[in-house]
Amino acid sequence: MKARFMAAGLAAAACGIAVITAVPASADPITPKIIGGQPADQVYSFMVSLQSSGSHFCGGSLISEEWVLTAAHCVVDGTPEQVKMRIGTKTWAQGGEEAQAAEIKVHPDYDGQKPGADIALVKLAAKATSKPIQLADKADPGTESRIIGWGQTCPTRGCGEVPDELQQLDTKVLEADKCTDIDGKVELCTDNPNQNSGACYGDSGGPQIVKSGEEWRLIGDTSRSGNGDATCATGPSIYTSVVAYKDWVAQTTGGGADLR
Repeated sequence: MKARFMAAGLAAAACGIAVITAVPASADPITPKIIGGQPADQVYSFMVSLQSSGSHFCGGSLISEEWVLTAAHCVVDGTPEQVKMRIGTKTWAQGGEEAQAAEIKVHPDYDGQKPGADIALVKLAAKATSKPIQLADKADPGTESRIIGWGQTCPTRGCGEVPDELQQLDTKVLEADKCTDIDGKVELCTDNPNQNSGACYGDSGGPQIVKSGEEWRLIGDTSRSGNGDATCATGPSIYTSVVAYKDWVAQTTGGGADLR
């Protein structure tokens, strides 16, 4: 399954869209982290590790007791039987609760060849007990946000061994014109703090979140680099705006997700 996920990402990159793909192309499974981030300072109950054959390949967000939101390019060529998940833990390989996929719903407009619609929903075989995250109602430029994930810490595909501890990075939403090959109506251009920090391979599908009072809200899922460079953290990153796809989420989940 990892090979098929990689193929989807490489196909998009060949068309000028450098995708932050699922699993680095190396002989050994790598469980890396966000470049320039730091270990998570809390347990995010909604954070999901998507796994196959015992290895993490993408992130996701629990948005209801039955549904996980992730990137389309993570699961477009997979089957539910291949996808297992671990929810609500700092360490992808242990803790939290385990789950099995029952259905995969990829947005119908996603084709991996052009910007937009890099969003999918995975239905769980059994209801989760972890607390889900609510979807935000806006994600304007200038919004302070946080990205979390197990993506690699070095910038080229398949480089190095790193801890499996969840990483976080504080950043913000930029004007869409700061990114290349972006559909600003449905995607978020996200800052590269200090010009050396951001999402990388393995972070795909993971959440971009904002604080609302004492609660986190979901604004995006990790999609790809924002400057067309396959080397990570050389520019901004692009996230699918879950705010823009709220209607599709509501329709697909049958109203099961909290869209407040």
